[in-house]
Amino acid sequence: MKNIVLFNSGTFWIMFILFIALYALVCKRKTQMMLYVAAFGLLFYYLNNGFMFCLLLFTAFYDFIIARKIYKSSDPKKKKLWLTLSICLSLSILCYFKYTNFFISMLSSNFAPLDIFLPAGISFYTFQTISYAVDVYKGKVEPARSFLQYLFYISFFPLILAGPIMRAGKFFAQIKDNKVIDKTMIYGGLWLIITGLLKKAVFADYIAQYNNWVFDAPLNYSGFEGLMAILGYTAQIYCDFSGYSDISIGMASIMGFDLGVNFRLPYQSVNLTEFWRRWHISLSSWMRDYIYIPLGGNRKSKFRMYVNNMITMLIAGLWHGASWQFIYWGGMHGVGLIVHKLNKPWLDKIPDTWTVKAVSTVLTFVFVAFLWIFFRASTMENALDLIKHTVSDFDIAYIVPFFKARTMWCVFIILIYLLHGLRETFLVKVKMAFISSHWTVKALIFLIIVQLIIQFDSGEIQPFIYYSF
Repeated sequence: MKNIVLFNSGTFWIMFILFIALYALVCKRKTQMMLYVAAFGLLFYYLNNGFMFCLLLFTAFYDFIIARKIYKSSDPKKKKLWLTLSICLSLSILCYFKYTNFFISMLSSNFAPLDIFLPAGISFYTFQTISYAVDVYKGKVEPARSFLQYLFYISFFPLILAGPIMRAGKFFAQIKDNKVIDKTMIYGGLWLIITGLLKKAVFADYIAQYNNWVFDAPLNYSGFEGLMAILGYTAQIYCDFSGYSDISIGMASIMGFDLGVNFRLPYQSVNLTEFWRRWHISLSSWMRDYIYIPLGGNRKSKFRMYVNNMITMLIAGLWHGASWQFIYWGGMHGVGLIVHKLNKPWLDKIPDTWTVKAVSTVLTFVFVAFLWIFFRASTMENALDLIKHTVSDFDIAYIVPFFKARTMWCVFIILIYLLHGLRETFLVKVKMAFISSHWTVKALIFLIIVQLIIQFDSGEIQPFIYYSF
């Protein structure tokens, strides 16, 4: 089914403008607001997934019922049984749609893949349903007061396709009568939408064209061109997914909801542990709270901590996609985290100087960028071909002709990494300056971004990378 309402499409923004106009009339009346937003969310999901929106309704229904059973049960064994049922149902549905062909391929090399349509967003809302059931079981959150409230949470359209993964407790607390939405939330949300569109529709989509050519046929390009594609994809995936998160969080902010922060300049990290505290924060914190800690976390032996770390990262890799490349990507991140923890005692003794931070940041970036190869490559063979060819056929003499041939691509790459190197405090000041600026300044900035999107339009709407997860 052709996607017609992605966040970077004109169709969606026409829908959103019409939606927000009526939302302003109902946002202070809780029941009407939830009904209206849930209906829009289901329509949005239907336009992207067809009648798979019925699966979303089914998931919301059983999860709502079971959570109430968990909450009302006074027998610990029954509570645990209901929780197990909820988790098994959610994981069974996810595994069928996302991993059936992968598991069959593990059993037989000669098989015809089943024609299974993967509903967009199923990985994200499944994790939300699991966290909801677990939090009700642990008493961290009371169950939704009505099915409408829970459906509103599960079908909230800024989140439904690619997160961030929102915890029910934080979300339910923001559903109020007489909701106050101040100018800071509205204009702060508009700023996030503008920066998100710049990242995705201008930077990511433009540099993706060259990246795709090299990753699809790495042997057709020189080693230098291969290295540029690796650096290009490292920039692309950040701009693509953090851009989506900015748009999602921005829309929610305009509606009066705080979804938190999902990216904090991750390539500034000085080690891999810090990287995972800055990259896709909602997923990494979910993995920590619902997999790593329940496995034992760091409460037991060091060996057990390392095993728990590796299991968590392997699951993170498999969550991203049903292929050996993703498992390898997750496993190697697990290895990297273990190596960092093993060496932390003597690493902490090294003086925290600017030089040390710079070297640490570069080493972390190189490790992360290298593993993005396996994340992006269509097959393990393609990934290995790109690595081997980049090393064996590398020649610095290509730099000048490459820049001449792909000047705008190089300019965008330089801009992305320069902007990524700015301090968070400076970016916050820029955001606050935008919020306090005159409406004509806001309009001018918005029009400039729209013009840039039109200027660098690739000809068709490019899906977000995480849309397929």
